[in-house]
Amino acid sequence: WDMMKKAELTGMTFARKYEGLNIPLTIMTMCGEIFTRGDASFLNLGLQQDIGETLERFGSDEQKARYIPMLARGDEGSAMILTEPDAGSDLQAVTLKATQGADGKWLLSGVKRFITNGCGKIGLVLARSEDREGARGLSLFLYERDKHTKIRRVEEKLGIHGSPTCEMQFDNSPAELVGERGRGLTKYTMWLMNSARLSVASQGVGIAEASFREAYKYATEREQFGGPIIKLPAVYEMLADMRVSLEAARSLLYETARIVDLKEGMERMVEHHPERNDELKAEIKKYTRLAAMFTPMAKAYNSEMANKVAYDAIQIHGGTGFMKDFNVERHYRDARITNIYEGTTQLQVVAAIGAVMSGTATAAMDEYASEDWSALPAHLLKAEEKARMMFEKSVMLVKEGSSEEVTAFHARRLVEMATEIIVSWLLLRDARRSARKLAVAETFMEKMLARAMAHATYIQSEDACFMKNYKDILNLE
Repeated sequence: WDMMKKAELTGMTFARKYEGLNIPLTIMTMCGEIFTRGDASFLNLGLQQDIGETLERFGSDEQKARYIPMLARGDEGSAMILTEPDAGSDLQAVTLKATQGADGKWLLSGVKRFITNGCGKIGLVLARSEDREGARGLSLFLYERDKHTKIRRVEEKLGIHGSPTCEMQFDNSPAELVGERGRGLTKYTMWLMNSARLSVASQGVGIAEASFREAYKYATEREQFGGPIIKLPAVYEMLADMRVSLEAARSLLYETARIVDLKEGMERMVEHHPERNDELKAEIKKYTRLAAMFTPMAKAYNSEMANKVAYDAIQIHGGTGFMKDFNVERHYRDARITNIYEGTTQLQVVAAIGAVMSGTATAAMDEYASEDWSALPAHLLKAEEKARMMFEKSVMLVKEGSSEEVTAFHARRLVEMATEIIVSWLLLRDARRSARKLAVAETFMEKMLARAMAHATYIQSEDACFMKNYKDILNLE
């Protein structure tokens, strides 16, 4: 961290007037991948950016001037303080109380749990400020840790040991309201969470890259059966699949960051030049829809990919990988949290399925398909077309089911199909510039098509007994 501070990299995305570097999100995600390749706990740097950016977007001028430079310099740590013992994925159930005194000042009382870097000086706290249940009763508060807040314990975790996870007790802790009352979850926390989800998508690529490098090095050096194990088909196929899925995730990460950069760039343009609102309104709406779909897709896909690559890295090491002598066991432990925190993969599916069902995904596919692909082999374009047809038929059948339960049951399959079709287009883009990338795209698409076919066959089965079977197996009514 001290080296990062000396390099002035702790405020990469903040505006220069707040002592930041004003680096676009696309570049920040690339840097985040490199940092977390060194150690997954360096995601704390991404968290620092997310909190500062939230303040920069929604905080008062006084809050921005006081706290963002502090974060940019890396003088203090920060935390997004959201979850509680009975409010994890369901943040609408938050009960930590925010009370406003006669003097207008706010005090926070209650317990927060599983708070990354909760021992940091600065925090954004989700608390119940209104006498009403649900999301509309929640507001976001800026808090500076003092004697009124205690760290009850630091959790003993499976991985990311360089990142403290805390349980916190607030006892009438002074805090400041951020933005408007009642918008804490529906607007500010959702914006913060989307930023954090992209940071985790970057972390997933970093962990996977580190895992792959360790596995590749070991496979070239370890000799069995008269030669290095990388020459064995079972091993080189595994390594190639790791490399392909890693590069696919990286392409999705960068495309998602590019979309978010475009959306926010146009929003800032309209903010400073209102006369351009009519000109940019349609484009802002388009990229807002795309960002809302791509962000959960990237978080889900990249975190699941990181877990698989880290798992396979241990497999390539064999028994040695199970020991602490090599880094792969650490990467495996660190990867496990990526598809849990900042919203589980299942919640990312919930966030993306609306766009998948409403046509945002197919609109994105149409835009990619309209590009010039004449330099690429025809069979790859036919594979895309075939996968697209299976996807569209699956969506149509789920819609015809007219049941929220059926949609929820098949949501992950539909989101995975849409994600991999989009990723295929992104890899084909890269293939136009590189023969090696063409091999990557071809390998990915061959297996993508098989997975799409399996999902489509399951969804399109006329026998709908699968839901009943699961309920019978689990004794659910």
